[in-house]
Amino acid sequence: MPVIPKILVFAGSVRTGAFSGRTADVAQKALALEGAEVTRLSLADYPLPMMDEDLEKESGIPDNAMKLARQIAAHDAVLIASPEYNGSIPPLLKNTIDWVSRVRHDNGRVLRPLAGKPAGLCSSSAGHFAGIRAANHLRAVLVRCQMEVVSPECSVPEGASAFDEAGNFRDGRLQKSMEVLCHTLTQAARQASMRIGA
Repeated sequence: MPVIPKILVFAGSVRTGAFSGRTADVAQKALALEGAEVTRLSLADYPLPMMDEDLEKESGIPDNAMKLARQIAAHDAVLIASPEYNGSIPPLLKNTIDWVSRVRHDNGRVLRPLAGKPAGLCSSSAGHFAGIRAANHLRAVLVRCQMEVVSPECSVPEGASAFDEAGNFRDGRLQKSMEVLCHTLTQAARQASMRIGA
């Protein structure tokens, strides 16, 4: 029986109509066509306070950070679609990663949700540069968290005109870029799943 990898997909923005959210939707379809079991979530459902070590010391890891950590741990790979804010990662996404990276245990069991987890990156922007600076910064952060970030990326320029009425990319080259990313990530997820099951 072929291994069916489980991949978690989310966007770094929760704004209605966000280009990153629409990019994540395209990724979800492409991953499903690769044979992955895809879970799409919204960070709006996991509100978190600003990362604060004093707060962590007083109250522990917030419940929503633990829920996200468990979600990530339950999947073989993660795909993140990020917008670009002032040439970098949006605060919502960075804060989420910072909190999840603090998780070490869950009810007495070791839990390191990010370490060794394959990750794929998409970026988007309203301009021509397609959020590539945010993608570069995000890659550096995830590598620092010991995630295994795959090389292909899908960066979406001119987000306001990049999607057709059905939510697909208008540009065939952009669609091909997404397919290459999703194929590579699915393969990495499949290998990760086999390692865990071995």
